[in-house]
Amino acid sequence: MGDGGFDVSRPHPARRYNYWLGGKDHFQADRDSAAMIEEFMPSVRIGALENRRFHGRVVRYLAAEAGVRQFVDIGCGLPAPDNTHEIAQDVDPTARVVYVDNDPLVLVHARALLTGTREGRTAYLDADLREPDLIVGSSEVRSTLDLDRPVAVLLVAVMHFILDTDDPYGLVSRLTGPLPAGSYLVLTNATTDFMPPERIAIFDAANARADRREDRVRLRSRAEVERFFAGLDLVPPGVCPVTAWRPADPDAPRPALADVSAFGGVARIPQPPSS
Repeated sequence: MGDGGFDVSRPHPARRYNYWLGGKDHFQADRDSAAMIEEFMPSVRIGALENRRFHGRVVRYLAAEAGVRQFVDIGCGLPAPDNTHEIAQDVDPTARVVYVDNDPLVLVHARALLTGTREGRTAYLDADLREPDLIVGSSEVRSTLDLDRPVAVLLVAVMHFILDTDDPYGLVSRLTGPLPAGSYLVLTNATTDFMPPERIAIFDAANARADRREDRVRLRSRAEVERFFAGLDLVPPGVCPVTAWRPADPDAPRPALADVSAFGGVARIPQPPSS
């Protein structure tokens, strides 16, 4: 859960992400933390922007092609252009969205996130990804969404802040387990797969000397990211660099893989096997 107040001495992923996206809602601790991460990922700002573009393409695909009308956006961050409800309700004004984050500053801005169509519904939940049962069982989720119908869970640019000691695969399973067949999981995670060895060494050193969990990240390989989707039906092209997931213009130039260094994927929860 959120701490109910602002501690400007501690960085937070939502504010750090806002900084990389060019926003203004961040503090010195967030900028210092961002600078530390930039030591081993100098192009992290490019990665943040590409994650945001991936998010937009995925939400439009789910709403326009997959027919999803319900979304839970976890680690949603501060309002920015093309929020989940804006894209989904542009396709269908009746779409419903629950935003989840644990930064008090996001809560302050929640009114902007909650502005949607009259036909649809939006809600905001102050909660932590590390408490998936609280999220799924919350009154905000259960009063806004119909959990007997498909729901898309969005975990975009958030899983690399979940360390192995947090049981990341268990957290994702507990989020998707209660959802009906036809629901979707959307997930991205930064990676070292495209980094040269010297850059990986800098990353390992920076992570090792970070004394606060907010400054540590867990970059994962393609195989480790694919494991999040175990038992689900991956939507083509599967787990791939976020820039390669259904680009709007396949022929347009893209940033180098090393400048983005993130895998993403979308998968559908299948029907349970018949007995």
